[in-house]
Amino acid sequence: MSEGLFITLEGGEGAGKTTQIRLLAQTLQNRGFQVVQTREPGGTPAGEALRDVFVAHKGKDWPLAAQTMLMFTARALHVETLIRPALEEGKIVISDRFTDSTRAYQGYAQGYDPERLEGVKRAAIGDFEPDLTFIFDIDPREGLVRATGRAQGDDTFEENGLAFHDRLREGYRCIAKENPQRCVLIDATGTVEAIAEKILAEVLKRLDV
Repeated sequence: MSEGLFITLEGGEGAGKTTQIRLLAQTLQNRGFQVVQTREPGGTPAGEALRDVFVAHKGKDWPLAAQTMLMFTARALHVETLIRPALEEGKIVISDRFTDSTRAYQGYAQGYDPERLEGVKRAAIGDFEPDLTFIFDIDPREGLVRATGRAQGDDTFEENGLAFHDRLREGYRCIAKENPQRCVLIDATGTVEAIAEKILAEVLKRLDV
């Protein structure tokens, strides 16, 4: 059985990740691939419960260590019970956020020590990383305008000021620069169609088809 492919989509608020995940999954399924869509925090019943706790209690007020450990608790469950088994079955897993979100939100945007963050990561999931990550880049001002038009309720980080979101954007750009083998920076101001075409081309390249 062929090895699967783990794809993640990352970026600030209102970047358009959700739309692109849906389009990518549909296109790959139409081409005969088995696709699993998931998200973080969440992805499993226990992970979704932890997500609810974080959002309901406005986790942005928690100590950064608590935020980070909660995210990696959910992530460890996610990897071991959903992501890794699907990959072993040769499936393509597409996740809305993964470890880079913790690096960007808790690390770059809020200042949690990167060595401690990576230590928690190693304890939770070892050296497990995505095969391919798309980082959606958008001016926070435009992204927040988009985000405030949604009625989803998961607004814990959308409530932060522009300085937070500027740091977040810069953090994501640094992650992309430091990991060129797996990260592709996407101009999120492009048309839905143009972005979808670029993403699909990169995925098919990795699948060697």
